Amino acid sequence: MKEPLVPVIPMSHTAHIRSHRKPRRSATSAIAMRAGVAGGVLSMAAAGASASANAAEPVTQTIELPTLTADMSAQVAQSAAVTQQAAADYELRAERDAAAAEAAAEAKKDLAEAKKKAEAKKKAAEAARKAAAERAARSAERATLSASASASASASVSAPASGSVATVIAFLKAQVGDAYVMGATGPNAWDCSSLVQAAYKQVGVDLPRVSQDQSMAGTEVSLSNLQVGDILYWGGKGSAYHVGVYIGDGKYLDAANPSKGVVIQDLSGYPASGAVRVL
Repeated sequence: MKEPLVPVIPMSHTAHIRSHRKPRRSATSAIAMRAGVAGGVLSMAAAGASASANAAEPVTQTIELPTLTADMSAQVAQSAAVTQQAAADYELRAERDAAAAEAAAEAKKDLAEAKKKAEAKKKAAEAARKAAAERAARSAERATLSASASASASASVSAPASGSVATVIAFLKAQVGDAYVMGATGPNAWDCSSLVQAAYKQVGVDLPRVSQDQSMAGTEVSLSNLQVGDILYWGGKGSAYHVGVYIGDGKYLDAANPSKGVVIQDLSGYPASGAVRVL
């Protein structure tokens, strides 16, 4: 089968040579190109701005963070200082309160001690005044008794008058409350034998000084036949260790001991060993 014939078109002898002219672009292509270029530029600008913004953000944080940290540190330090000052003030107030309480307690204690001392001093002064009054009263009574005894002795020196026993007993009773002191002879302190000796001396009877010798004076009498004014003794006759004077009603008066002084006692509570009569 025969191939179809293709018509032959005559060509220019320069058709195979490329033209050096640039191909013309249409207006639409130019506009599109310009728009693309502009868009690219804008995109690049936006990207650059974004990049700049992103690049600047860490710088801003780096600058502001130390400032914020410094402010917070200053606030914390200030708060700590205020707290410490408050604690110091509280401690100071506590110390002042404690000191004030201690001072008040000390003052109260001193006041109580002062009151106690004042009361003791007042009691001592009252006791001294009372003792002085009693001594004055006894001194006055003794002066009266001495005058009476002197008058009786003048009336009858060799034989005391019938009132001599009353004078002895009155003298003895005037000494009640005086102190007992071994070896003392009055006027406010006695031992047993010095008191008996002084009592009988008021009526002109001179007795020995010690109890042993006084138990040998006068006439021996039985304890069942006692009379007011008889001298009682304790111990053996001639070796007696204590003496007193019988005042009637089963009682005697003596300078007993340091704890009692001059007192009146019941003979039944401390029976005598014997008795002598000198009046």
